[in-house]
Amino acid sequence: MPTSIRVQRISSTKSRISEPGFIAKTLDLMWVSPISPEISLPEDVRRRHTHLVSKNQCCSAVVQAIEAPVEIVWSFVRQFDNPQAYKHFLKSCRVVHGNGEVGSVREVTVISGLPAGKSIEKLEILDDEKHVTSFRVVGGDHRLRNYRSITTVHADGAGATVLVESYEVDVPEGNTVEETCAFANTIVKCNLQSLAQIATGLARN
Repeated sequence: MPTSIRVQRISSTKSRISEPGFIAKTLDLMWVSPISPEISLPEDVRRRHTHLVSKNQCCSAVVQAIEAPVEIVWSFVRQFDNPQAYKHFLKSCRVVHGNGEVGSVREVTVISGLPAGKSIEKLEILDDEKHVTSFRVVGGDHRLRNYRSITTVHADGAGATVLVESYEVDVPEGNTVEETCAFANTIVKCNLQSLAQIATGLARN
């Protein structure tokens, strides 16, 4: 099935958002890579961002360049118990099961003014050696049903970092693929731009 891929530059010339707007309409399941081939990434990183998308789901990805070492960036990304350290749409976080290891569950409270209150999320991957993490939304009062995110962090070879965050999510009834991706991409993009600003500031100091 053909997919439509649009690549648009965001704040940095090294930062891109890849918006395939893909939805599986005829097949029950399909493996999809939401990252445009125009974006240069290590093959192992690209493979990690391949999603098994079901009927009435879509997926997309945001690629963010950060002028800071991997160690600084990863120190924020790995904090399952403190996502609000750079995700400014979140007000608070409480781990309700586990101690931050794989299988832990957190309850995050969203800031007022957004069409959500709380989100319940489960940690599925936390690999400190390969700098990979993943969580899945398992509950909450918001529109991102069956949302699953994968985040990778790798060095660009010049002392900086490339962070890739991709996701799959249900397309809500009454919404289009474009509307769903636009909503989720806006949140992810803002989070990663916030992280880039914080990490770059720490690296300069």
